[in-house]
Amino acid sequence: MAINKELLNILACPKCKGNVHLSEKEDGIICDNCKLMYPIKDDIPIMLIDEAIPLE
Repeated sequence: MAINKELLNILACPKCKGNVHLSEKEDGIICDNCKLMYPIKDDIPIMLIDEAIPLE
């Protein structure tokens, strides 16, 4: 089951409040401004700064 498009449209990065998008593998939600990926576990986005994975 994929992330609901409506949910993705209302989500924002908890760090900068910027726009986010789904990763190519659909395993995380990416904030390009902060260069962070918030993982998706059991179809639930984990939007916690402490759980974010740095992209650089």
